[in-house]
Amino acid sequence: MANLEMESDVETTTKPAGEYEARAPRTAVIGVSGYAGGELARLLLQHPRLTGALPCFLGRSGDSGTTTYLEELHPQFGVPGTVQSHKIHPFDWDFLTDSGIEFLFMATPHEQSREWAPEALARGIRVIDLSGAWRLKEAGNHAVYKLTDADPALAAKLQAEAVYGCPELHRAEIRSARLVANPGCYPTSVILALAPLVQAGLLDLSHEIICDSKSGVSGAGKAATAKTHFMYAADNFSAYNVFGHRHTGELFEQLHLAPDQIQFTPHLLPIPRGILSTIYTRLKAPMTAEAITKVMHDFYKNSPMVRLHPTPHLPQIQHIVRTNHCDVGFALAKDSRRLILVSCLDNLLKGAAGQAVQNLNVMCGWTEQEGLL
Repeated sequence: MANLEMESDVETTTKPAGEYEARAPRTAVIGVSGYAGGELARLLLQHPRLTGALPCFLGRSGDSGTTTYLEELHPQFGVPGTVQSHKIHPFDWDFLTDSGIEFLFMATPHEQSREWAPEALARGIRVIDLSGAWRLKEAGNHAVYKLTDADPALAAKLQAEAVYGCPELHRAEIRSARLVANPGCYPTSVILALAPLVQAGLLDLSHEIICDSKSGVSGAGKAATAKTHFMYAADNFSAYNVFGHRHTGELFEQLHLAPDQIQFTPHLLPIPRGILSTIYTRLKAPMTAEAITKVMHDFYKNSPMVRLHPTPHLPQIQHIVRTNHCDVGFALAKDSRRLILVSCLDNLLKGAAGQAVQNLNVMCGWTEQEGLL
């Protein structure tokens, strides 16, 4: 849980959420060229609350000479004719300040987000970071990113202040946060399936939880690699980073589990987008499907982005692609103890850009699903 009352060298006040009922906040996106950045641009451009203040898009620092437009990077945003209306500005802190930017979305590499977030906060700009730079509190988990800080003391304070941006778990903290660390796509699928049962103390944690997760190729980002190009991924299915995936620490911290209580193994699916996680658990005591359903419904009764499937129906990727929903279902064995959960989401939306906009909605005091349905 984030500590929002700690002392900091940076001003910690935020504007009341109610202010954004009367006017649209100024938003900006840095890192708009990638898959998640493109989805983020699309969602913000069509957000009903932002029609009076369209988002500002930013490119690399120092870019000059050639003017680039969003429609060049993402032709799907083009309109009939040759009009290009969304300029990508060179990244510049003074430009952000002069433009009155209040929320900065960082769809940037971990190292860049770690470097830039402190400066944004010092300028009074609230940050929603889509990288892994600020997600992990414990040093042992955070070390996987191998990040260095120019001011380690300040970075440590901001790390303690950062809120893990899963609204279903941390809605109240996100509302007043200055620095929101958007969760990873894989952890979102696993955490949302397990959280109700873990919090209720229903799982027998002497039996290791097994998370068998599968993602489409876009989860690896836009830059091609030897394992994501067509000749490798097509007609193939493979496990990777076994016992070493960098998202595993999020499961430990958010579910409050020890490393020997949960095993996460990711797989690469030969599809563009979508995640399906199959999670094998054991209950402490026999339960009925009706009792498990009630626990899940009670936990998510105020969470519009989680859809619960009635047993025995299980989620499928085809039903969540291009939505911001996380679909969760389960199957209970005849012994009433072995429980398998299935969770599906779109890795670019609920697993990235959509969840970032959901966090913006919470921070502004709007309903969570605005601009996402």
